[in-house]
Amino acid sequence: MFSATLLLVLSVFLSRIIGFVREKIIAYIFGAGGQTDSYRAAFQLPDMLNYFLVGGVASVVFVSILGRYREQGREDEGEKALSAILSMMLVVLSTGIVLAEVFARSYVAYFFRGFSPDKIALTTEMTRILLPAQLFFFSGGVLASVLIVRKQFAYQALSPLIYNIFIIIGVLLLAGRIGVSSLAVGALVGAFLGFLVLNYVGVRQLGVQLRLTLNWKHSGLYEWVRLSLPLMLGVSLVTADTWIINHFAAHATGEIALLNFAKTLFTAPMAVLGQAAGAASMPFFAALIGQGKHQEFAAQVNSSVTRLIAISFLGSAAMIGLARPIVDVLLRGGALHEADAVMIAKYLSIFSVSLFLWSSQSIYARAFYAAGNTFTPMVAGTVILLLSLPLYWELYHLQGATGLVIASDTGILAQTLAMAVLLNTGGLVRLSGLGWMEMGRALVAALVAGGVLVAFVYGVPQLAGFVGALIQLIVGTVLWVSCCYGVLQVTGSRLPEEIKGRIFGRKKLA
Repeated sequence: MFSATLLLVLSVFLSRIIGFVREKIIAYIFGAGGQTDSYRAAFQLPDMLNYFLVGGVASVVFVSILGRYREQGREDEGEKALSAILSMMLVVLSTGIVLAEVFARSYVAYFFRGFSPDKIALTTEMTRILLPAQLFFFSGGVLASVLIVRKQFAYQALSPLIYNIFIIIGVLLLAGRIGVSSLAVGALVGAFLGFLVLNYVGVRQLGVQLRLTLNWKHSGLYEWVRLSLPLMLGVSLVTADTWIINHFAAHATGEIALLNFAKTLFTAPMAVLGQAAGAASMPFFAALIGQGKHQEFAAQVNSSVTRLIAISFLGSAAMIGLARPIVDVLLRGGALHEADAVMIAKYLSIFSVSLFLWSSQSIYARAFYAAGNTFTPMVAGTVILLLSLPLYWELYHLQGATGLVIASDTGILAQTLAMAVLLNTGGLVRLSGLGWMEMGRALVAALVAGGVLVAFVYGVPQLAGFVGALIQLIVGTVLWVSCCYGVLQVTGSRLPEEIKGRIFGRKKLA
């Protein structure tokens, strides 16, 4: 599982590097103004459609189902189940997309009430371009689940790279003709090639036979509906956080852009740590559950969470301490000015406090899914979301956009604690099995490294401009690595040697 995680970590890392290039181009050409607000907002209706019609994480459910078929030696029946599910949901999703195309303008005008008529029109145009991409994401997710169950992760590793590359190609080729809408066109093409076509090629090479057939009575279809329905009916903060932030931020021009730039930078390490590890762990968790190895399952979950939290503490220290040079190097320039960079760095620092929560909750969620339980996390997530809404409202009116970021951190804290406690009380994964001492050592190292970075960035005179920010970033990174490694070694942490051992092929430390 760790090897698969490393592959996906590398993929996500490369994807995020490409994503930084994409964000730099967006910031340079369009800045943090109304056009960028519209582009970010245009993803919201398509994302909601995907979430409420196919559960948002359809491939996770597929992996759980197909994993059980595979463990039982019934792969042919699994292919029939997958064909029935794919066929039915393509009909449902296509219908939803047609309706969304018709009512897109009404949705945008209602949800983004602070938008001017021009911004509403531009957001609607890009929303309609992006809506068909949900067919490609869903179909690609179904096909990817077949590959994941067979421990084939290379295709999943390539998909986000292709997607981001075509967004960049779109803006470079078409920005002069159709402006910011070029980003939406690139995203549509990238979704088709990166998710649907690529995974289809992978499945065909494995010899898997999938046929579109409206078999409404297949038992696998009923199982998928049973497991996915809670994901469709409930909404957790993990999904809705950006929706809520965008809704409130729509009342001030440029705030959606600034907050989304910050969250994009924040989600880079979050994706590298949490999402990659979660995607890699799912088939292994499902296999252990399918084999009845519940103790091994619990131990694997706790091991993954311990490692993620420890590394996340260290990552937060770097992001908080180096927030300003990170933003200056990756985004500042062109239409994005110094005042914008200052605000993005501020939001990034606050978001980064919760990195360990976003990373670990992805593992806890997949522990539930692997066990065939999507109802409990759905109920918990929905309740926490409803309880969090007044907090977003109150903090926004007290502190503006900064309050939204604080509310986001607070909400994900409640979400992660709830998932961990529910797994513990249900006897599935005990909290006592976490490596508390290892996480404590990492926290000490993070606090020391973070303090050194803040003193360096804000206490030592620096060169101005891009060169100065780049030097800050390079020297700061060296200081961060040195401090983290030194403190971890002094405190007796096994994390550095374990990571090196995994990467270079040595056995895991006892």
